[in-house]
Amino acid sequence: EKRQLFPRKLTPRDSRRAIARLDRGNGMVKIVYFGSPEFAVPSLEALTAAGHEICAVITQPDRRRGRSKMPLPTPVGAYASEAGMAVWKPDQLRKAGTVKDLAALEADAYVVAAYGKFLPDAVLALPRLGVLNLHPSLIPKHRGPSPVATAILEGDDWTGVTVMLLDSGMDTGPILSQSDPVPVTGRDTHTTLTERLFKIGSVLLPPTLDAYAKGEITPAPQDNSRATTSRLLKREDGRIDWSMTAIEIHRQVRAFDPWPGTFTTWRGQNLKILSALIGPEAPLSPGEVRRAADAIFIGTGSGQLEVRKLQVEGKSKMSTAAFLRGYSNIEGATLNA
Repeated sequence: EKRQLFPRKLTPRDSRRAIARLDRGNGMVKIVYFGSPEFAVPSLEALTAAGHEICAVITQPDRRRGRSKMPLPTPVGAYASEAGMAVWKPDQLRKAGTVKDLAALEADAYVVAAYGKFLPDAVLALPRLGVLNLHPSLIPKHRGPSPVATAILEGDDWTGVTVMLLDSGMDTGPILSQSDPVPVTGRDTHTTLTERLFKIGSVLLPPTLDAYAKGEITPAPQDNSRATTSRLLKREDGRIDWSMTAIEIHRQVRAFDPWPGTFTTWRGQNLKILSALIGPEAPLSPGEVRRAADAIFIGTGSGQLEVRKLQVEGKSKMSTAAFLRGYSNIEGATLNA
């Protein structure tokens, strides 16, 4: 059950009205924004559009990406730089110099959206309004680092977005606001669901910050008796166990897109399963491969998985039709054997 801290659902119109109230009352909030991936950009855009001062953007250091292997900024870092914002890329937040530099900004609030690192207590204590975190679940359900993947893996019908205050625990701080429940469809992947949730969060965030800064929200403690915690994913989590049911493996393929991905072994090589559907109930042994025209079906502990897109280790991604033109001998194979 969702905790509704606003009298009704917040809409984009609410966000615009909140912005107007802030302008009339000179209620601009001075913010340090923490974020890294592409889906964290809309929240930064929304806060900027709301007229708040972004005094610094903290993001992950540049990483080598793509075929060029050149160090590239995170999407949040690239957006902030193009917009003329101050961008910081510290390796560690615990360094005394970093904490001192943050303190010198005298920000009213910090906002965190998929930054990718924990904020130490010394940083959490700096802003007068605290640290607001955009978390893609209806807290206290699915605390921790993998809430979206866990919602898909567990077959949840609904998830949502929470704006909360961070404390020294793992997503244990009080709640400021939550979205209405967001349906999880049978075709949602980690990528599509994450993007949808953070777009919803970008609408929820400005009016929440406005109301909180004005003292119109009392942070609500979480009900710890209802809490669940997601775990940090590892690459080995993506290895498919064909004795699981087709439904469970289908969820795994969707939940682990793009990382850690789902994979099996064939002829001593990893074979990534990039996209799949639940196939018919016709009997096949777990891991056994059957070809039907341009389709590939694999037996599981219950039912079959129909593979739609896959990738041989060291090769490009391809459809099953393209794969079968070069690897027709997979017919009758047993994967992971």
